[in-house]
Amino acid sequence: MASSNFIDYVKLCSRSGAGGAGSAHFRREKSVPKGGPDGGDGGRGGHIILRGNAQLWTLLHLKYKKHVIAEPGQGGQGGLMTGSEGDDVVLEVPLGTVARDAETGEFRFEITDDGQEKILTPGGRGGLGNNHFKSSTNQSPRYSQPGEPGIEEWIILELKLLADVGLVGFPNAGKSTLLSSVSAARPEVADYPFTTLVPNLGVVEYRDFKSFVMADIPGIIEGAAEGKGLGTRFLRHIERNSILLFLVSADAKDIKKEYRILLDELRRYNPELLDKKRLLAISKSDMLDEELMAEMKKEVPEDIPSIFISAVTGYNIQGLKDMIWQAINE
Repeated sequence: MASSNFIDYVKLCSRSGAGGAGSAHFRREKSVPKGGPDGGDGGRGGHIILRGNAQLWTLLHLKYKKHVIAEPGQGGQGGLMTGSEGDDVVLEVPLGTVARDAETGEFRFEITDDGQEKILTPGGRGGLGNNHFKSSTNQSPRYSQPGEPGIEEWIILELKLLADVGLVGFPNAGKSTLLSSVSAARPEVADYPFTTLVPNLGVVEYRDFKSFVMADIPGIIEGAAEGKGLGTRFLRHIERNSILLFLVSADAKDIKKEYRILLDELRRYNPELLDKKRLLAISKSDMLDEELMAEMKKEVPEDIPSIFISAVTGYNIQGLKDMIWQAINE
């Protein structure tokens, strides 16, 4: 997934269609010179609709679509003919897309299923024809109802990646290296912080042709919940992961402290993230001998399942897959 092609945030102007006006018409035929009211109703204006598409992974196709405009409904006609509805505009989005009001930040809804449709901006209702207003005291109403105007609003669409396992760690903890070693994903790997600037997804093969999806997000630093580093821009991608796999490098000064910092950043961003299952992997363990590894195990937090791994040499990678698979299926 190329970094230039991964778009997980777009802001667009959504304008629904206005409803058509009702007709103030009277029946006029050769044999009926003074017929009653027969004005038809106006048609509904077009909706702006979001539809889930499991084949999409990014909002790239909406990046340059700043204005989305639906057609208005047509006016009613005589003979109780209802005007045609305005054509709806359907925007296909990846699963995990959240719609918010751009001005208030209010949450609208989330698209989670393939083919699921939600009305983003409803079209205006069509006006009633004069046929609806006849009564015993007013048998010839010469008025009808105008259609409702359409709605124009600015909307934010945000994407939350859906994965079984989300990698959480500081920059240079080895998340991208791990993802590239266990899947066909090829994220950029380098020895400097914030190599990963966009999330990456990889399908990890497991025993007996089973598999699960792993997501690598840009590294978290202390203060990310307040916007430091890459801030909260990608923290939302963790929200839809079933399991959180924390990665702490074996050369860290204090493994327990780094884990607590990562945990605290997630808590400050969204306390509900702490309800997810958590695993801990000590990466870059190829630098350790058995004696040093045994000594470091005393520093590992006791309240979380942990394992020492090396994505470069493949050390304990199968054991990590087993641990993840067990956690997914518990």
